[in-house]
Amino acid sequence: MNWESDASLRVRMVLTLAFVVILPFAFAYTLLYLLNTVGLDLLEMLTGDPWNGEFYVHPGLLAAGVGVGFLAQFALGKRMALRSAGAREVDSGEYPELHATVTRLAAQVDLPAPAVAVSSSAVPNAFTVGRSPDSATIVVTEGLVDRLDDAQLEAVLAHELAHVKNRDVAVMTLAYFLPSLTYFVAMAAYVVLQGVFHVFGSFRHVDDDGAKGLAVAVVVLVVSAVLTLAVSAAFWVGSFLFFRLLARYREYTADRGAVALTGDPGALATALRTLDETMADLPDDDLREQDGGLEALYVAPIDAPQFGDDRELLSRDLFPETHPPTDERIDRLREMDAELESR
Repeated sequence: MNWESDASLRVRMVLTLAFVVILPFAFAYTLLYLLNTVGLDLLEMLTGDPWNGEFYVHPGLLAAGVGVGFLAQFALGKRMALRSAGAREVDSGEYPELHATVTRLAAQVDLPAPAVAVSSSAVPNAFTVGRSPDSATIVVTEGLVDRLDDAQLEAVLAHELAHVKNRDVAVMTLAYFLPSLTYFVAMAAYVVLQGVFHVFGSFRHVDDDGAKGLAVAVVVLVVSAVLTLAVSAAFWVGSFLFFRLLARYREYTADRGAVALTGDPGALATALRTLDETMADLPDDDLREQDGGLEALYVAPIDAPQFGDDRELLSRDLFPETHPPTDERIDRLREMDAELESR
């Protein structure tokens, strides 16, 4: 197979980037609108006094804050991802064959050879981070290197290099942050609710004035937390849907790219099957080492259905179904294999 650019992938990347920019503003102003309507009306009703002011955030200040946040994510995203995975960059002296394979595959598609990092995790997986092809880093786990044969490992590395060639790595470095942000804002609001009810229950002897003031404070906090929770949940759903628009499709595209690089669909198919079956048998503690905000970046998901409902993985809540079904990916690769053999 020859390397082919994917116009649909580019469209999805542009849409995702547009949503990445719009979402923080929509989230902030939706929350402000609710606080200035429902929140202030409630305060007036509880206190009997008019509330003429309103909550306000200057658009320039919000834009500056969002810009700083994106710059920080863009600049620090790779470092944060490597730290989260417990990975360190390695040189060709430590992993000569790994570096040689990455360098050879990169040369095939006219890319600078990405840096290589290795995580000590026993969970077999890989992902790529970086804001551009010049700064990309391919991360593999020791479990991946130990469990795959040479052809399978080459296929996985080719899959990751396809992400670099397609330039979806930079978009994902930004995009995966948004569902994470709205999810954790919702969780923070939930914690506030728990704290309010706990504090309220600890008051036993309060005079009438104190009771009224306490009731107002509790209601304001509860309503604010509920509004924040509702808005965060709604925007998490929206951000996740747009995130998924790119996250799932890019895996199919990278699979095709890997086949174009190696000419061996069967190697990637067997690699995916090995990863899927191996992770299903790993202890929970090993899986939780990779559980969290990087789920959508992995070559294979760690929240596969065969893990069972008793495994409490954050990735189930934060990024459910970010990858196409592994069986479907394997079927497509088998079709490519049959097509190549028939030529």
